[in-house]
Amino acid sequence: MQASLAIAQPKQTIRGRVVDKEAKYPLAGARVYLGTPSSSEQTEVTDQFGNFRIANVPVGRQSVRLSMAGYKEVLLQHILVDSGKETILNVEMEEAITLLEGFTVKIRRNGEASNEMAVTSARQFSVEETNRYAGSRGEPARMASNFAGVQGSDDSRTDIIVRGNSPGGVLWRMEGVTIPNPNHFTEAGSSGGPVGIITNHYLANSDFFTGAFPAEFGNTVAGVFDLKLRNGNNEKYETGAQFGFMGTEFISEGPISKKNKSSYLITGRYANLWLFNKIGIDIGTVAVPKYADGFVRLNFPLRNGNIAFWSLGGTSNIDVLPSTQKVSDRNIFGQNDRDQQYATNMKVMGLTYSRSFSENMYFKSTLAVSNNTQYSKHTFLFTGKDADGRPEIENNYYKIDSLRPLMAFKLSETKYSFVNSINKKWGAQSTLRAGINLDFFDFSANDSVRIFVENIQSWTPWRVRSNASSKNILYIQPFIQLRHYLTPHLSLNIGVTSFASTVNKHSQSWAEPRGGLLWELPHRQKVTLSAGLHSQAIPNYLYFISPDLHNPGSVNSFSKDVGLMKSAHYVAGYSKILTTDLRISAEIYYQRLFRVPVYAVASSFSVLNTVDGDNRLIPAAPMINNGKGENYGLELTLEKFFSNHYSFLVTASLFEAKYQGSDKIWRNTNVNARYAINGLFGREFIFRNGNSLHLGVKYNATGGRWYGPVDAEASREQQEIIYIDATRNSAQFRPYKRFDIKTEYKINKTKLTHTIAVDLVNILGIQNQLNLSYTPEAPYFRQEYQLGFIPVFFYRIDF
Repeated sequence: MQASLAIAQPKQTIRGRVVDKEAKYPLAGARVYLGTPSSSEQTEVTDQFGNFRIANVPVGRQSVRLSMAGYKEVLLQHILVDSGKETILNVEMEEAITLLEGFTVKIRRNGEASNEMAVTSARQFSVEETNRYAGSRGEPARMASNFAGVQGSDDSRTDIIVRGNSPGGVLWRMEGVTIPNPNHFTEAGSSGGPVGIITNHYLANSDFFTGAFPAEFGNTVAGVFDLKLRNGNNEKYETGAQFGFMGTEFISEGPISKKNKSSYLITGRYANLWLFNKIGIDIGTVAVPKYADGFVRLNFPLRNGNIAFWSLGGTSNIDVLPSTQKVSDRNIFGQNDRDQQYATNMKVMGLTYSRSFSENMYFKSTLAVSNNTQYSKHTFLFTGKDADGRPEIENNYYKIDSLRPLMAFKLSETKYSFVNSINKKWGAQSTLRAGINLDFFDFSANDSVRIFVENIQSWTPWRVRSNASSKNILYIQPFIQLRHYLTPHLSLNIGVTSFASTVNKHSQSWAEPRGGLLWELPHRQKVTLSAGLHSQAIPNYLYFISPDLHNPGSVNSFSKDVGLMKSAHYVAGYSKILTTDLRISAEIYYQRLFRVPVYAVASSFSVLNTVDGDNRLIPAAPMINNGKGENYGLELTLEKFFSNHYSFLVTASLFEAKYQGSDKIWRNTNVNARYAINGLFGREFIFRNGNSLHLGVKYNATGGRWYGPVDAEASREQQEIIYIDATRNSAQFRPYKRFDIKTEYKINKTKLTHTIAVDLVNILGIQNQLNLSYTPEAPYFRQEYQLGFIPVFFYRIDF
């Protein structure tokens, strides 16, 4: 029966390269087994360059085991093999200190972070996970919202809240370089957006950190995405195309020179939402977003080294036009008293050189340039008034008398980055990593606004908030970190980093210690402890918003003396492998935030409450580093890695997130939900012909956001929601709940794979509260809700 099943299935090749984890030196002579230790079917040996190849592998789930004298065994379980693409594995093996009889360490694709300097609050996420989790839409940020300690900020955005911190604190890195916010429709200072630019088509397995970061990560107090890129296939041309709710995509990869093993990988995507809106499918808003993005990587192997050119970019625009829409139309992306045009552009390109100088030393350097631009224009709507003074409505449309310019801005930030690091190891016991990150910013901004004062029927003068051209700032971040095994089962990680910005004398932090202990106990248990001091600068644009109408290009007196925000992280963790594929883990953490920017006058304002990036922060008073904050909680995770055709992930977080403004009153932060629960389950059905069906479900529940009573008169005057300061965050929205279902059917033919998937987001149509938005009629605000039921589907072909 098994033989006939194997003959009926299409075949594919598994190949890859094996290197030392710290020095990245190719490992020749490593044995590669197809199958588990009890069922190995084929055995190969890596060549002098660390390469291996296993041909004629049946499609479906496969396991690969690697072993080599002096190294810890690696077991990669349940790798998905499709007929349309070769499966290429890049494996890093860790040198073993001692080999104890009957004791092996198995490194899985899921779970532990690939960064050996990480002790706690870190995990690796695989490309397959971004596909498999319901509601993730193939985007890293939405996928990470399923982890303990992480919650999504908004159904319509990719911002994530990590342990109660503002989403603006999340750091995005690619190939070691800090990149601009990799999302469409971004606001300055945010880290998310409605649609992610990054897709899983070109990512390798990457790391995500939620606290107590290793020394190489600076300028963040919240979280880190450390993204790795994969190379294109250097032996075979492969093509893919995808059509779905998120866009039409194309991907191509293959060899540039088969002799030299160089390769290319290129992707492109264009939005389809206009089409679905046209045929009557609800996309959550009447304003249709337009966007496009793409990626290129050219890879050139060298003797003991590598050079890679890579580029990522995206452009987006949306027109929110209440003047032409029905009063009853939903418009979650804008305000209802004005027409708004908004456009963004993000691009980054880099050149990465890496080299293994010996079996004990590895060097990596990246030179990159990036740009992030936002443009917006607002036009105020003058409507007719009825007998009660409310906007006049005719046939479900506002009756428009005239349109007048209200606001316009353009922000552009170009950054030149130079990142260098070196790994040096002394045997299996000690590894030193040191480096320096340099970022040089060239910032420009033009920003003007005025307000129509309704009670006197008059405009305020135009206020030039920014008129800055080619303003320069330099970030410098050197670091050094050491991992040392005190015993075969007890390791110590210690390091120090510095972060300095040239924007002012208050933006330097010369010594931030980081450290951690990892103790491996019998019966597959592990205890971890870590602590560190972290800092973060406010967004650069804030330094160039001027309250001085006579000197609009000057450094803003509201922000000119604002320095770095600080946060001390303390984390303790415990984990245990219950069975081969089942793990339980727990972490408790405490974060003490200090030197938080708040207003110099008594106020409840704090930058810790700049939550989701829907609205750019514009200070209303001078800011000083006098605020405080506290985040603490307990996180529990029960995870079954994929085996026996199913997997599940259950996470629960209990936490508090408090802050203190300049009025010295402790309050809940906007995002202090106090609890978050996630449950995910996936089941795969394999058919005799090699086809498969995957079913996934997800349930998410969190506490509601905090808000307060609205100051109606101030809101009418400012034409935006203004809360009563003294009672800020004294009320909470209803708890948030969502249920998603995903189905994916895969058809494997000879050298061809078809994939059909449907992700039913919020299938129960639960009406979750989002925020309050301004309206031009009394009481000058209305309740806005999260996205309702949305079917996200795609068809993909690989050949």
